Amino acid sequence: MQANVKRKYSNRRRRKKSDDEIRKGIFILPNLFTTANLFSGFFGLIAAVQGKFNVAAIAILVSCMFDILDGKVARLTKSSSRFGVEYDSLADLVAFGVTPAILMYLWTLQPFGRLGWSAAFFFVACGALRLARFNVQVDSVQKKYFVGLPIPGAACMVATTVLIFYHFDIFRPLKSYILLLATFGLSFLMISSIKYNSFKDSDLFRRKPFQSLLMMVFLFTIVAARPSVMLFSLMLLYTLSGPARYIFGLQKKLQEKISPTTVDTGESEEDQVTTVK
Repeated sequence: MQANVKRKYSNRRRRKKSDDEIRKGIFILPNLFTTANLFSGFFGLIAAVQGKFNVAAIAILVSCMFDILDGKVARLTKSSSRFGVEYDSLADLVAFGVTPAILMYLWTLQPFGRLGWSAAFFFVACGALRLARFNVQVDSVQKKYFVGLPIPGAACMVATTVLIFYHFDIFRPLKSYILLLATFGLSFLMISSIKYNSFKDSDLFRRKPFQSLLMMVFLFTIVAARPSVMLFSLMLLYTLSGPARYIFGLQKKLQEKISPTTVDTGESEEDQVTTVK
């Protein structure tokens, strides 16, 4: 009973704080980047409907860039707000949930009929659940990791997959069961409890070793040489890094349970063997 009263009081205070923020005004600059994110996602949606799938894929990647910038700008200018968080989530659902789902459906899932649009809807639903869970757990989880594949990561995986097909002149994959399974796989990864690196601890505005700059220049060079191939490879590595980390953690725990605990008696191995004999 007391916990319910505290929860209601906390919700009332949060609502009052949000109302006060709106009455005082909203921060223009970070919300402009969020609007650019939303615009790019909507533009990609229109391009997908028109059959310009490669243009839609590029629009999703541009949305991801604006999504990264709005958070960085908000933190640098100390203009974070509850309104900005909610607006960003709504923009992300359109740009990284609806747009890649429609893109995937019109590009390759349509021949599957009901199963195809069900897979596309499942992607949108899991993306919405992922965003809702992130907003609820934002203050209770480690900032170093994301719980589940971030929805921009799943959307960029879809976009780079389209681009890699265009790069090798495979314009219409038609009824691809691999891409159908990939759509379901990305959806499950978003709502899973698998941890992904957030890269939030890599602050680019602080002093770094000279080798860090060389690595960034090298990475930029190889991406610029073959953008479609390299972006697809990087996104695939990031997508698979979560399950790989999870499997490695399970193996480590299993080995710790199986391996017998050795007691240190202060004797050498030869003494122990002699004692046994």
